[in-house]
Amino acid sequence: MSRMTILTEADLRRIVKLDGDAVACVENAFRALATLPVLMPPIMRLDIPEHRGEVDVKTAYVPGIDGFAIKISPGFFDNPKLGLPSVNGMMVLLSATTGLVEALLLDNGYLTDIRTAAAGAVAAKHLARPDASVAAIFGAGVQARLQLEALMLVRPIAEARIWARDPVKAEAVAGELREALGIDVRAEPDPAKAAEGADIVVTTTPSTEPIFQVGWVASGQHITAMGSDAEHKNEIAPAVLKLADLYVADAARQTRRLGELHHAIDAGLIAADADITELGQVIAGLRPGRRSADQITIADLTGTGVQDTAIATLARDRARAANAGTIFES
Repeated sequence: MSRMTILTEADLRRIVKLDGDAVACVENAFRALATLPVLMPPIMRLDIPEHRGEVDVKTAYVPGIDGFAIKISPGFFDNPKLGLPSVNGMMVLLSATTGLVEALLLDNGYLTDIRTAAAGAVAAKHLARPDASVAAIFGAGVQARLQLEALMLVRPIAEARIWARDPVKAEAVAGELREALGIDVRAEPDPAKAAEGADIVVTTTPSTEPIFQVGWVASGQHITAMGSDAEHKNEIAPAVLKLADLYVADAARQTRRLGELHHAIDAGLIAADADITELGQVIAGLRPGRRSADQITIADLTGTGVQDTAIATLARDRARAANAGTIFES
């Protein structure tokens, strides 16, 4: 007889928060990717263009973690017009010893949101200036909110600007964040002005054309691009990568294929076989991160299976401790 715990989105929202534990869990996952024989197959991807839909399947086995997650992550970007969220999905956590299903995490994308925001915090912790206090967030969706919240866990953010294609949404999100975070947050209709004087820029959109331009980059700035998780997506003008003092990938194999990096390679600005620093290598001290206050740094986050396995096992452990979820026996 096998026992499986079923956890709903409501269960998971109660036991897993965007906090220091979530950030540490994702940071450790990146460190493992650089230091352990992690098995992480390429992302399986299905596109459904007539409905602006995409489905990614991600997984990874990390030695030392007793479970591994398989995540099904759909994004259907016309859904808001139907009154539905654009992202949903689920994770299945299996035992790394027996292969039996241990937990079914019906999170509707919540755990992905948390681990993605936590990765943004990890990137800023290791690459942004320690005194970074002004943030510019491009986008007005769930990640726009969470990325700013995540930055505040690792840097002394006192001011933020929100730019989005829809200025009404930008105003609404700025108001929500101002109230929730207790800092100065304003909507900025001009993207160049949003970026001006920002210590950290985070792009959180599904854009297929660059929204952050080369003329906006400033000395000492850190940029995290987390929206380009598919070949056709592109948030950062490729020349920005060439301009940066340090470019860091979450997984170089992925960013060469579907991150901001692949657009810079296609444009002939970066060699296809260039030596790429990965975030885990910086965390583990194998490669240098930011070396001076005036360096320009970029983190290219495409989303990795190790993050999913890490957050799923954290959720399983929290569920056990809180006696949460429904036990299903078969």
